[in-house]
Amino acid sequence: MKHNMNDVIISGKNLELTEALKNIVQEKMEKLFSHERHIIRIRVELEYSPNVSGEKEFIAKGNIEIKGRSLVATAETDDLYKAVDLMEEKLHRLIRRRARLRKAKRKHPHDVEIPAEIPKTRIA
Repeated sequence: MKHNMNDVIISGKNLELTEALKNIVQEKMEKLFSHERHIIRIRVELEYSPNVSGEKEFIAKGNIEIKGRSLVATAETDDLYKAVDLMEEKLHRLIRRRARLRKAKRKHPHDVEIPAEIPKTRIA
């Protein structure tokens, strides 16, 4: 299933989002859509914030909106593209972990105790 650009929302803080950067992020997020069909939307926030030591600090935050709890990953590094790669890897691991847990839950269903007395009926 092909997702449209609306399924990935990319925003930037203190940096300009170039077409090349948007395309790279879009391409990486498409991989996530191909691994999990229940994804509703992915939000990516790229941020530049100079840290105290004067080094450039880039932060990539990814938020996958999916049925259930959202999956969130953050990566910080001195290279924006590296931060995007790391964030994508973390989101991918979260998706795989979620799938493993769902599969384990299916294989080992737990008993449901219904706390109610069932009235006995007489056979006529």
